[in-house]
Amino acid sequence: MKAIIVEDEFLAQQELSWLIREHSQISIEATFDDGLDVLKYLQTHQVDVIFLDINIPSLDGMLLAQNISKFASKPLIVFITAYKEHAVEAFELEAFDYILKPWSEMRIITLLRKLENHAQSHPALSQTAARAAPHTINLVKDERIIVTDINDIYYAEAHEKLTFVYTRREEYVMSMNITEFCSRLPDEYFFRCHRSYCINLSKIREIEPWFNNTYILKLRDLEFQVPVSRSKVKEFRQLMRL
Repeated sequence: MKAIIVEDEFLAQQELSWLIREHSQISIEATFDDGLDVLKYLQTHQVDVIFLDINIPSLDGMLLAQNISKFASKPLIVFITAYKEHAVEAFELEAFDYILKPWSEMRIITLLRKLENHAQSHPALSQTAARAAPHTINLVKDERIIVTDINDIYYAEAHEKLTFVYTRREEYVMSMNITEFCSRLPDEYFFRCHRSYCINLSKIREIEPWFNNTYILKLRDLEFQVPVSRSKVKEFRQLMRL
């Protein structure tokens, strides 16, 4: 099993890491002390378990768990916190366990055994998570992270080192180039039709011939038209069976 630890108290993070390594076969892939950093990490990495404190900077543990609960492939969440008043909400989010600080070593060891027993009874857990195609992606607007269904995306446009992403009603700005952004989208739905554009194939309403034997793509619901570059024409024709 692959795990991450989200804990802003350094000593608590170190002690928990040691216990996990000492008493289980769980692999600690990364540690974090900030909620937003966790969401960014989970955009490109699959894990099986998250050991999660509630009182963390940027995005607290409960809000982080609410975002994660919308993922198509959800990791197990173990809350480790000093706040007992969030227990009901945690289990409404289907938390695997809820451990109060200060915890004892035996409490953590018991938890680790329970996690490994769960993994043995669900042998495809890691493999399924690794294979699952993403159904959502995290987009940024006004410093907020919006968990978005990938089918809501119409197209993405390159702006130097940034990528502008467009849904039917919203515009988002991602602090990455378009190549990196497109790599996070499933190939069966999205096509890089131009060095500056990536398009959702299901949103194409009309394919209009353009100069130099290329095409302009008209989209459902939007006025904007997306070009197909000469270097992508052959691949586009094959893809669309033209």
